[in-house]
Amino acid sequence: MKNFEIQLRVRYAETDQMGVVYHGNYAQYFEMGRVEWLRNLGLSYKKLEDTGVMLPVVSLSMNYKKPALYDDLLTVRTIFKSQTTVKIEFDYEIVNEQGELLTLGNSVLVFVDMKTKKPVVPPAYIIERLSSL
Repeated sequence: MKNFEIQLRVRYAETDQMGVVYHGNYAQYFEMGRVEWLRNLGLSYKKLEDTGVMLPVVSLSMNYKKPALYDDLLTVRTIFKSQTTVKIEFDYEIVNEQGELLTLGNSVLVFVDMKTKKPVVPPAYIIERLSSL
């Protein structure tokens, strides 16, 4: 499962006075997609953190094509791009109900030991799941 999709409805609080989604909310949409992508793969952020490993974002980029609007039903497509020794990378696409591409994104996350705050190799069960992709 390289790609995974979730849907969400734009809430009023996520928009500005023009009814356009505030740009900062896209990072949250990407996070929602990424968390559910991992969950669908049988992996959990909570379980990872319970083992002393966190997964902070170290790079995030977005390219806005068209605005998302209040009450739009959005599809967030999370695409596994790559995994190295300590990093994992995702691409994102957000489309509206009409299938129009609204936003493209990319994020890089690093597996980090919660005590030392230094990059670490992810637990073996994660490497196993990701290697099948």
